[in-house]
Amino acid sequence: MLYIIMGVSGCGKSSLGACLSEKLGWRLHEGDDFHPQENIDKMSKGEPLTDQDRLPWLLKLHEVIESEMRSGSDALLTCSALKRLYRQILLHGSRALAPSCPDNATQPPNSPHIYFLFLHGDFELLNQRVLARKGHYMKADLLRSQFDDLEPPLEEENVLLLDVSRNVSDIAMEVERHLISLKSS
Repeated sequence: MLYIIMGVSGCGKSSLGACLSEKLGWRLHEGDDFHPQENIDKMSKGEPLTDQDRLPWLLKLHEVIESEMRSGSDALLTCSALKRLYRQILLHGSRALAPSCPDNATQPPNSPHIYFLFLHGDFELLNQRVLARKGHYMKADLLRSQFDDLEPPLEEENVLLLDVSRNVSDIAMEVERHLISLKSS
């Protein structure tokens, strides 16, 4: 099983990932650690990333997912995964970019062993969190561009919606209940 913890900056991906990693004993991959330096430099200057900037990063994260799935290990991955295309790249790699399927209609079905945990909340709450954060290269003024780019996941994307107005331990308990329900079905 692999959970991709997704959402805009400041939603708590890293905090939830660390909490779940400790509770479940699963390996945690921080998506931010896989950004090329050019992306970090760009975000540090307050410049939003383009699809072209994100593509090599997403393909690298796809490799991480593939490696975890081949190993049979349970794992967690944090990644903003703002657009449906980005989520398809995470799941299917470069096959998601094939010109013959611009709407991804011919993509293989999503794995039942991969779920997106969509951390969502309102702009004001998340903006306050980003402004209070210290030492992160993602600038608060980029949050609006992430909200503008966000294409919330649909049910067919194996998603669990999680409201970030709650505390991390409550959200983690909901994820644990979800995991138990998947194992019992």
